[in-house]
Amino acid sequence: MKRAFCILLAWILAILSFPALVGAEPEKSVIQIFTFSSAPSWDAPWRFEPVRRGSGSGFVLKGKRIMTNAHVVSWARQILVRRYQDPRPFLARVLYIGHDCDLAILSVDDESFFDGLEPLEIGELPKVRSTVVTYGYPAGGEQISYTRGVVSRIEVQNYVHPGNRSLLACQTDAAINPGNSGGPVIQNDLVVGVAFQGTHALENTGFFIPPPILKHFLKDIEDGKYDGFPYLGVRLAPLLNPAHRRALKLAADGKGARVDGFLGVPSSEKVLREDDVVLQIGDYEVGGDGTIVYQGNRLHLTAAVHDAQHGDTIKLRVWRRGAETNVLLQVFAFDGDRARGNQYDRLPRYYIYGGLVFTPLSLDYLKTFGSRWSDAANVELVYELLFKQFESPETARAEPVVMANLLADPVNASFAVKGRVLVDKINGKRIERLEDVISAIETCTNAQHVLEFMPHGTLECLDRAAAEKANARILQTYGVPKDRRL
Repeated sequence: MKRAFCILLAWILAILSFPALVGAEPEKSVIQIFTFSSAPSWDAPWRFEPVRRGSGSGFVLKGKRIMTNAHVVSWARQILVRRYQDPRPFLARVLYIGHDCDLAILSVDDESFFDGLEPLEIGELPKVRSTVVTYGYPAGGEQISYTRGVVSRIEVQNYVHPGNRSLLACQTDAAINPGNSGGPVIQNDLVVGVAFQGTHALENTGFFIPPPILKHFLKDIEDGKYDGFPYLGVRLAPLLNPAHRRALKLAADGKGARVDGFLGVPSSEKVLREDDVVLQIGDYEVGGDGTIVYQGNRLHLTAAVHDAQHGDTIKLRVWRRGAETNVLLQVFAFDGDRARGNQYDRLPRYYIYGGLVFTPLSLDYLKTFGSRWSDAANVELVYELLFKQFESPETARAEPVVMANLLADPVNASFAVKGRVLVDKINGKRIERLEDVISAIETCTNAQHVLEFMPHGTLECLDRAAAEKANARILQTYGVPKDRRL
């Protein structure tokens, strides 16, 4: 009898020691999100695509806020949210959005929406092989869905939403389907991730954004604005070749990665040098393959950079010219490569003259060629955007411009070039950015405009007087509100 009493007492004490596990119902704080979105058309940049209805998930945080994915609410014209087992829609709006980390915070106009809802707490990075449960509203039904799986891998992954950023992510075999995006991944009643992407190439594989990224985002917005994750902008090469290590007078300890080049970030170019060997970044020793051990996981060293906030300074131990030295590197968010990723919140720039549509070259523009854009677009466009800056920086343009389209009119009826070409020169002036197009055309006093296109140096001419007379007519015919957006 005494033994049974002791067992019962121990069981009661265990329950009292873990109140979060008793009667927890995190699903009540999981939110269903509906959006009506319209993105711009990048090859007809004054237009918008048809409005599309989308859906996603989110969850309640402290301060009457909802966390979800940025891709769920990007380009949204209207956002509606619904509570668990409540059919009433409430109007919501974006408070903060981080496209680089695919996270967003929403507010709800009617604060009674949050009555009776408990905010979820964010936990720590889960362990590989531990069990998690995803909550959300995936396609295929109206009610909340739960899927259980294990954390199968933790590493720095490409985030599909920005397209040109890689951050910490967790892989799981729990099903993550369209509509799950933005929903919480729960372990021991704490949020250990936000479901955000899958992959068609793998079965039973999904990814979620882990707590270090969630907490970084929330800390970033504490000052009322979102800056973004610091970007190192350094190309690193492994140093696993013993002969190469001896040539650099490095110890044969398998540590350190060599700086092979830079990606246009001024702060990194100011402090580091090519052939520097990064031995340590912050508190993390760097392996010969450019990785660090981060909370028990071997990851690319950029995970250490992402611990810092925009404007923070991190300490690096480097090997330079046969000697070890310490340097301080101030790190910043970077948008100088914006055109090489997926763009949001900024409408595309354009200028129309004589029916010729000029717009900056960007990844969004290339994707108008179709899902196989890298094959469909001409090689010159792909090279100019993605490679030339690194292979031939002295001749790279700050903002390459394309003639995206030709709005047919008698003034340009004899034009052989119909669009989708890179603009090299106009009236003898090399085009470095969209403003150069406008300047070259508006300052011209010759009777003809002379345009040169790449890659073959194709020449076209446009009658200046006729084009200026036709401009208003062309804009009206094609429903273009203005001849430019800068």
